[in-house]
Amino acid sequence: MCTACACGTDERSTATVEIEDKNANIYGVSGMTCGHCVSSVSAEIGQVPGVTGVDVDLAAGAVTVSGTGFSDEEIRAAVERAGYEMAGRP
Repeated sequence: MCTACACGTDERSTATVEIEDKNANIYGVSGMTCGHCVSSVSAEIGQVPGVTGVDVDLAAGAVTVSGTGFSDEEIRAAVERAGYEMAGRP
C-alpha cells in the first residue's frame, strides 16, 4: 500500500517524458512509493514555468527535470505541493 498518498496501490512505476536536454537537473525526492506518487510529482513539476520535461525514477527516488528559467526552489515547492520532500541530488 502506498504510505505517502494512501491510494491503496502496490503499483511501482515510472513516469517518463522525453528528456533531450543534456544539462537536465536531477533531484532526489523522498516518500514516493507508487505510480500515483509518480503522477502527482510529475504533474506539479510539469506546471513550473520553463520546465519542458520531467522523468521520475521511482526506484531511485530521482526526478530529472529539463528546461530553462526555473530555480531549484521552484522545483522544491512543486514537490512539496505534491506532498513529498526534496532529498537533495542523488
